[in-house]
Amino acid sequence: MVEKTVVIGLHPGLQARPAAEFVQRANSYASELFIEKGNKRVNAKSIMGLMSLAITNGDEITLLVDGSDEDVALKELTTYVENK
Repeated sequence: MVEKTVVIGLHPGLQARPAAEFVQRANSYASELFIEKGNKRVNAKSIMGLMSLAITNGDEITLLVDGSDEDVALKELTTYVENK
């Protein structure tokens, strides 16, 4: 398992369209993916879970990835959410 804490650079954050794109990207990997914000952890492949975190620009989240393609998944998803 690999994890990384990142600051959201997307405007306005992981809301609606950016969240849907994130979930689509996450689902392209075989690994299990989770996002933590505060003390809440959700499945990063679930649009409902992701939206429940209400992640906005400037928020700090932790991406957790476990599986055969974890390093590639973490790198791509980190790049996506840090986009400024």
